[in-house]
Amino acid sequence: MNEENKKLIEDFVIERDWDQFHTPENLAKSIVIEAAELLQLFQWGSDNSVERVREEIADVIIYTQLFLNKMKLDINEIVREKIHNNEMKYPVNLSKGSSKKYTEFEV
Repeated sequence: MNEENKKLIEDFVIERDWDQFHTPENLAKSIVIEAAELLQLFQWGSDNSVERVREEIADVIIYTQLFLNKMKLDINEIVREKIHNNEMKYPVNLSKGSSKKYTEFEV
């Protein structure tokens, strides 16, 4: 996330004095709740309302950024680490075109 949006989120929370409620546990719960609301849009079919999807995914992203801030994590660093780890688990020659979990590969 760019610095402008990080500051926008931070200022919003500070102005309302909400940081006191933003424990890692509460933020983790909020991420899951908002992700469930996103999933609910597709529960009984494909409600592809772009506006509703935008609202729910924005909530997921905002709570995720708040969680990252609280845990002092850098999103770019943890994404790079995760992709590197996944490259080790899912080498192209074994995983290309396959939906198998890495534990199912025949080596």
